[in-house]
Amino acid sequence: MVSETNLSKNVCVIGAGPSGLVAARELRKEGHKVVVLEQNHDVGGQWLYDPNVEGEDPLGRNLFLKVHSSIYESLRLTSPREIMGFTDFPFSVKKGRDMRRFPSHTELLQYLKDFCQSFRLREMIRFNTRVEYVGMLDYGVCHDDLKWVVRSKEKKTSKEVEEVFDAVVVATGHYSQPRLPSIKGMDSWKRKQMHSHIYRSPEPFRNETVVVVGNSLSGQDISIELVEVAKEVHLSSRSLNISEGLSKVISKHKNLLLHPQIDSLQEDGRVLFVDGSCIIADTVLYCTGYSYAFPFLDTKGMVAVDDDRVGPLYEHTFPPSLAPSLSFIGIPRKIIGFPFFESQAKWIAQLLSGKRVLPSREEMMESIKEFYHSRDIAGIPKYNTHDIANFEYCDKYGDYIGFPRLEEWRKELCLSALRNADVNLETYRDLWDDDELLQKALQSPHFTQLPLDDSPL
Repeated sequence: MVSETNLSKNVCVIGAGPSGLVAARELRKEGHKVVVLEQNHDVGGQWLYDPNVEGEDPLGRNLFLKVHSSIYESLRLTSPREIMGFTDFPFSVKKGRDMRRFPSHTELLQYLKDFCQSFRLREMIRFNTRVEYVGMLDYGVCHDDLKWVVRSKEKKTSKEVEEVFDAVVVATGHYSQPRLPSIKGMDSWKRKQMHSHIYRSPEPFRNETVVVVGNSLSGQDISIELVEVAKEVHLSSRSLNISEGLSKVISKHKNLLLHPQIDSLQEDGRVLFVDGSCIIADTVLYCTGYSYAFPFLDTKGMVAVDDDRVGPLYEHTFPPSLAPSLSFIGIPRKIIGFPFFESQAKWIAQLLSGKRVLPSREEMMESIKEFYHSRDIAGIPKYNTHDIANFEYCDKYGDYIGFPRLEEWRKELCLSALRNADVNLETYRDLWDDDELLQKALQSPHFTQLPLDDSPL
């Protein structure tokens, strides 16, 4: 529903990663007063590489983590750069920088810095400021005019600040809080255990026998890197039905071996697998993904994280009892992220200005129940609630606010990269066969709107 009203709200955005930056831009564009609180010294969020992991719990079991970024030193993008940019700010090749189609994490960070500079976003950001508490002001008094108390602490001075905002946008990402399996003997195992959250380079594992738990993209990438320095790398996977690409890598390296899930960890250093086999390991490295965590947020139980389901959230964004004064950007996974974050940001900004209106709380709750039911029927586990993997959903989401649908070339390039990675795991970032599609993308309005010195190739 569209309205002519145009209210200006005082809004706090938590996090200056990709989702927080685009939220700040869209909120300001809609006439709101915006403050972005960022715990680190610069923008980027997950993409701000942090080599210093000393002092972090190896398994990331602390409520407030010291290290936010889970990026390792050699990481390169798993998606081609052409599909990643915001709709009006392409991720173009720049001379003198990393010009590869699948560049390093430092190039994406530079893109975000360019985005900041182009839209003058830094002036809205308070750096080195950790959010300690977000809660409702005068809870229980009046829900229609809900305000939020935000307590933050400046890292350098430890000075605490308490402020009141009309709305809060949570944009803290979901690749920081390690998700760990439950393995018998894990708590008493005396040797080294760590989550990939603090993995940075292979060198500390030289000549070790390492068990990598989890066959995700990061688990595969890290295994390929470790195999060059470790004595042996044992990849433990939930399923032994692996991709052609991983199968090629395993057959090429004698010291890379595939195993089923771990049954138990023994105090003498043995790792027992469910098929009865065992090895003696120096390190167990968990590449088992991440959980959603909002340790600063107090909603009196109205929003909770249950087995990685953040809910209830209407369209993965709005808690029906608290929206639109509280919203979340960047919860969905398995999507083309940046354009989706942009559509979320526009919707939130227009709801807060009164230009658009959400359905009633009852209608939103009914929609959420139907969504949960459809996932249950499809046999999708609760912890995969926010895994979208559906272009149609992203298009329908954009339709709520008249946001442009994903271009066909963007969808096709995404699928082409996934197919290539599935077959050519070690080489897909440097060798591809979708040049025709690539040219189609580069000739599209998304790229041709650029000034000459920013041309893609």
